[in-house]
Amino acid sequence: MAEKNGNLRTEEIQLNMGPQHPSTHGVYRALLTLDGERVVGVENIIGYLHRGIEKLAEDRTYTQFIPYTDRLDYLAGMLNNLGYVQTVEKMMDIEIPERAEYLRVIMAELSRIASHMIMIASMALDVSGWTAWFPPFRERERILDLFEMVCGSRLTLSYMRIGGVANDIPEGFLPNLEKFLNDLPRMIDEVNGLITGNEIFKARCQGVGKLDLDTAIAYGVTGPNLRASGLPFDLRKAKPYGIYDRFEFDVPTLNNGDSYDRFVIRLLEIEQSAKIIRQAISNLPDGPIKAKVPRVIKLPKGEVYHQIEGAKGILGFYLVSDGGTKPYRLHIHSPSFVNLGVLPLISIGETVQDFVVNIASIDIVLGEVDR
Repeated sequence: MAEKNGNLRTEEIQLNMGPQHPSTHGVYRALLTLDGERVVGVENIIGYLHRGIEKLAEDRTYTQFIPYTDRLDYLAGMLNNLGYVQTVEKMMDIEIPERAEYLRVIMAELSRIASHMIMIASMALDVSGWTAWFPPFRERERILDLFEMVCGSRLTLSYMRIGGVANDIPEGFLPNLEKFLNDLPRMIDEVNGLITGNEIFKARCQGVGKLDLDTAIAYGVTGPNLRASGLPFDLRKAKPYGIYDRFEFDVPTLNNGDSYDRFVIRLLEIEQSAKIIRQAISNLPDGPIKAKVPRVIKLPKGEVYHQIEGAKGILGFYLVSDGGTKPYRLHIHSPSFVNLGVLPLISIGETVQDFVVNIASIDIVLGEVDR
């Protein structure tokens, strides 16, 4: 031990957290430099899950690549599908049927709710809230049941199609969906009672991992993490895509920018997604679910960029076409990768247990970090 600035200072050590550590939310490794329990340095080490999805796109037709998008943020597969097919459609002169547009919104917002529920449950678990882990997961299972009804799958869905969607909703889907929406306020009350208002949870999260708005913008942070720092920016409002300009909903914001606010903002956004879904159900028209598109899709030469409001922030696809049946190049702007960049900054000066909370509150999925 030695003295520095009049304070007792221990020798710094380095600690590997992950890639096997359960609190790293996947195969992510953080190299922590510690002074006792205090974090004085963080190095993000990624790449353990790299599957070369962007390169694989060059050897798949535009339709064949749709299932690969599910493997990005595999907790919000419908949103990945939507962002990609809309990118392709942006270069095609086709009109998406009205029914397909409404079905896309319903599925996308259900996917957003399911993703937020995983974040809420896993953050509670990371703070050792075993009982509080169950309610969000229980309700998420009901969303997966709905997905299974419509496309036969629960996690990797491949439901969206270029020009529309793969299947129409079956009989019984809407009654089950409405029952889920009716039960959702009870689940939110349950979470608020078990977690949000819990004095231990608040002590572990309030004031921890503070991210001010200027820093969030400078680092390119988007999505719920940005809105928890005070900026009401949501692409569904700021730059509507599809038919989102037809729906009335609010963009919740909080101002502390700490781990607690990043948790609470997801609960508020679940309520707004449910509001959108109810409007989509009430206005769901009859008609076809897919436009007439060529069996073999060829895009004109050129490039296009399209972005949507994903569950974790702005999800973008940059596509280059050489006039053939496959992408010449494809690059994915993934929010988890961008948001992860701010994790060292908000963690320095805090404790190891705070670092675990910060990872959970940033809400990363390594499938879209590494791609």
